[in-house]
Amino acid sequence: MTTTPQAAAAVAELLPTLFTGIPGASFTERELVFRPVRSDGRSDAEMHPLYTVRETGEDGPAAAVMRYLPGAQAPAHRHPGYELILVLSGELETDDGTYPAGSLLVMPPDSVHAPRSPKGCVGLVVWERPVQVE
Repeated sequence: MTTTPQAAAAVAELLPTLFTGIPGASFTERELVFRPVRSDGRSDAEMHPLYTVRETGEDGPAAAVMRYLPGAQAPAHRHPGYELILVLSGELETDDGTYPAGSLLVMPPDSVHAPRSPKGCVGLVVWERPVQVE
């Protein structure tokens, strides 16, 4: 399920406002510390965690700013809970299509996908529950 481009643009406009509304905080990619993600079979993917299962519990939610370098891909994986992806820059591809900056993807529970980004992208990702690699 995806939103209309107009709705996604409206949400994307709110994100920087939320971050700049916090004293001393802002949202710029260069200020974030990205670390490679290799634990689940991804290639050329980097993550800046916002909160993780270390804080929320073994089966709890997590959120991160993900950066897919050009050519990045992830193996097929299942989402036992919802996953929200807001593409902030670049393009994200799934078997369902190509999603440019401003796209909001809502992956329902038990959905399976294998995201990739031939050109690279940055996105805000929220996982309701940890993913399961197929």
